[in-house]
Amino acid sequence: MNSGDYTLARSKTESALQPEVEMKFAHFLINQAVDAAFCLGANAQFVYVNDATCLMTEYSREELLSMRLHDIDIDFSLHNWSDISLQGSLTFKSRYRTKGGRIFLVEISISYVKHQNMEFGCAFVREISNEIVELSVQKWTDELRDTKDNLQHEFYQLKAKEVELETSLSLLNSTLESTAIGIVAVNFEGDILSLNQKFMDMWQIPESLILSKKCPRCKAFFENQLKDPQAFSRLIWEVSSQADFESYDILELKDGRVFAHYSKPQLLGEQIIGRVWSIWDITESKRTEEALRLNASRFRILAETTDASTFLIQGTRLCYINPAVEQLTGYTTKELLTGFDIRRLIKSKKGRQIRKQGEAANFEYQEINILTKNGTERWLACAVTMLDGGLDFGGKPVEMIAGIDITDYKYAELSLNQALEQAKQLSELRARFLSMVCHQFRTPLNIVSFSNSLLKEEVDKRTQKKIQPLLDHIQKATEQLSQMLDDILFFSKAESAKINYQPQPLELVQFCNDLVAQMQMIVSKIPINFVSSQSSLTACIDRKLLEPILKNLLDNAIKYSASGMTVELKISCKNKHVVFQVEDKGIGISVVDQQRIFEPFYRGSNIDHIPGTGLGLSILKTLVDLHHGQVSVESEICVGTTFTVILPLMKSEFSSSEL
Repeated sequence: MNSGDYTLARSKTESALQPEVEMKFAHFLINQAVDAAFCLGANAQFVYVNDATCLMTEYSREELLSMRLHDIDIDFSLHNWSDISLQGSLTFKSRYRTKGGRIFLVEISISYVKHQNMEFGCAFVREISNEIVELSVQKWTDELRDTKDNLQHEFYQLKAKEVELETSLSLLNSTLESTAIGIVAVNFEGDILSLNQKFMDMWQIPESLILSKKCPRCKAFFENQLKDPQAFSRLIWEVSSQADFESYDILELKDGRVFAHYSKPQLLGEQIIGRVWSIWDITESKRTEEALRLNASRFRILAETTDASTFLIQGTRLCYINPAVEQLTGYTTKELLTGFDIRRLIKSKKGRQIRKQGEAANFEYQEINILTKNGTERWLACAVTMLDGGLDFGGKPVEMIAGIDITDYKYAELSLNQALEQAKQLSELRARFLSMVCHQFRTPLNIVSFSNSLLKEEVDKRTQKKIQPLLDHIQKATEQLSQMLDDILFFSKAESAKINYQPQPLELVQFCNDLVAQMQMIVSKIPINFVSSQSSLTACIDRKLLEPILKNLLDNAIKYSASGMTVELKISCKNKHVVFQVEDKGIGISVVDQQRIFEPFYRGSNIDHIPGTGLGLSILKTLVDLHHGQVSVESEICVGTTFTVILPLMKSEFSSSEL
């Protein structure tokens, strides 16, 4: 068609066409289409089909117009046709069957149409059977890929299990090689299949030796080391494949070693495939067993001949007693060892702490109170221990008690305690008496002192020279009596332990300086020299107890020194102790007197007319003891005396150089 024809045709088309002509053109057009097209009426009845539909289904137009869609659509019932009227159009896949019976896959696009009160569906169908092959290939490809992935996953699992198995085998081999027991596996042909290094070391097997029953040298090697070769041959080489029992036996070697071995069948499922042997060296345990038997015999001999009462106790029952127990308790051996409850015999136990008992000692020392058969009580000093299995009593723990009778000692101790209690009461009574006497003396003594003071004020000058010395003697005697009463009171308190020890931080160098200055003001004729190895030293000491200690020593040094002589007070620190020394050049103390110098009311034999009560050093010793310290004296007649007091240094603050 040339351009003019096209213009003519277009102009004609643009003109109004008759309906019949339009329908004819539509018929020609739909029948020229490659894809099948048809219209469905009620109940999916074919109301129109094109030529492609007839070609695809192998039915004639007349046949198809008498049929319904589900006559050729195999999957007709699977589709929801109600969705077409709701959605307007629908595309899906389905299977069709030709007149000849061939089944093929199609893709359907169907649209809902409503025209002039008519409802029908217009469908276009395209065969896609070639896609089935592609889908199948894709499906096979996917299945192969999945299979590959599964196989790869299983491969990795197998590798992991292989690694796990190798690890388990490695751990098993390490365990077998590290165990102290020799292990060997034997099959029923007599071959040694596996063994660990310990087995080879125990038997001292040469590396060149092939471990197999088939090798005569192997069998001969084992049998040559045993005292009883037939036993090893019977238990190892001649074991039956039907033998499902477990066995235990002892093998003695010619070199003196003893092996114990345990055998059990090796099962694979329910079938016995061989035996596994565990062999361990019991040479030392056998020797120990023999030694224990010998020790048990020696123990019995020793226990039977000793005077100490010996009990072996399991729970609440006696399992052994020696003859000394019969003599102690009055019970016979048969009575004590036949259902006798130990609680009927032992009334009480009391632990005793031994001062120098070693930390590794496995004995506990106890005092045990027992009730004999005739009802009397006896006391035993006992060593109690748990036996470590050295004696065979069924593998149960056994307590051994070995004791000596201390009943007489206990009664003596009771008497001594009673005497000490009485002495304590007497001491307290004496202290109260001394306190009362001192208080009673104090009142008239105060009157005498007061009266003497009044008399001094009223003395006439004419008679002063004659009376004044007498009044001075009265004053001095009064002061001496007052000091004596103070000493007696202090001594009674110290003796009855009524002085409390209350240590507090104290700067000792300053304290001693103050004390020396105070005493020097009272006594000027005897110079006091204070010497300290430290410029400052602080310790926890009871000030009210330290002052009378040092004051007493300085008073005595001054009292027994000639005028002009020097007295020295020294303080130093040594081995965590503070050391006080008071040294004088006085009359000295004899060796005999030094033995009793700290006794109450004792005075030296060379003091002549020098006044004193004899209580000062006794009080000093008591105060030093309260500090848990020590006091000593070194003296020589007419040369001088040195008293040394050593007190524990409960330090507060001091440098390490001070120790």
